[in-house]
Amino acid sequence: MAFDPGRLGESRTDLAHALKALRKRAGWTQTRLALRCNMSQTKVSNIESGKLTPALVDVELICRALGAPVSVVSEVMGMARMANTEWKDFWSSRRRGLDKRQNELAGFEKASTEFRYFLPAMVTGLLATPEYVRASLSGVPGDQSRTVALKLERQAVLHDASKRFTFVLTEQAVRWPLIPPMALALQMDRLASLTRLPNVRIGVIPLGPEVAPGPLNVFTVYDDRIATVETSTGVLVFRDHRDVSAYLQEFAAFERRALFGERAREHLREWAIAFTRPRE
Repeated sequence: MAFDPGRLGESRTDLAHALKALRKRAGWTQTRLALRCNMSQTKVSNIESGKLTPALVDVELICRALGAPVSVVSEVMGMARMANTEWKDFWSSRRRGLDKRQNELAGFEKASTEFRYFLPAMVTGLLATPEYVRASLSGVPGDQSRTVALKLERQAVLHDASKRFTFVLTEQAVRWPLIPPMALALQMDRLASLTRLPNVRIGVIPLGPEVAPGPLNVFTVYDDRIATVETSTGVLVFRDHRDVSAYLQEFAAFERRALFGERAREHLREWAIAFTRPRE
């Protein structure tokens, strides 16, 4: 099934109808299907009504129990993958107001305890100085003062000892000249200071001759439940455990290449000095 962002919402309804039709075609009751799949009847009912989006493993169980043909299983599994993916395009976010997006992110942060951020291009708002935050929104039309304020308010979550954060940044992300040299040096100082928080790990991947190929997209994993991936036109939200697991594995590979602790601070200090050194 081809990916069509515009159909993500429709795919949930399509999936519910398809699963219900499969059960009825087999002549099974919801109770019988629930027993066969080790689910509650209420869960089966909520899946068929579209109130609950089933994980791919649930859809596989249902298709197998009902003896669906291979071609039908392939089509239904495609619907299930689409149903477990959400698309948030930047234009819609701007129309609704970027402050609404900040509230959504705060919701993710409130509901999660372990966070993993891969940042190949820029510093994320949680780690940014006020000047960096304002510069990151400079291309967005209108007054962004409320969005800036909300981004800065969200930084308080870093001091919640019940939550654990791991950030992996490439050298390019740290040194990207979004703000003037002296301001960028202060941004690097902030990164270095945040590495000393007991529940925050900040790693950097210096550029070198043996940098392995990798994704060009920012991605974040919340616990082992949700992965968000930023593209140039929007954000994909994955909730299926297979997709989330794939990003956990990807993150682990970058984490192994990153420098943490004093080694990270040494690089940050060197890069900051390079930006404050007078040009000849």
